[in-house]
Amino acid sequence: MIQAKFSLKESHIQFLEQCKRYGFKDKSDVVREALDRLHTELARQRLRESAALYAEVYEEDAETQEWTEALLSEWPA
Repeated sequence: MIQAKFSLKESHIQFLEQCKRYGFKDKSDVVREALDRLHTELARQRLRESAALYAEVYEEDAETQEWTEALLSEWPA
């Protein structure tokens, strides 16, 4: 694996020292898990923002609403 150097607060170091208590193999495992979770959360946030934008555009566009309703009426029940 690639190694990286970065600075942490004392509270972060204290938490990392307890990694095995939380079921992690080592400190690096904690950092990888945290980064994976942050990445996932940021992706979800972007999706929520995108969905909100599309919903706003949809609410303001009567033509798109009509087109959608027409397609939904043809959709099998």
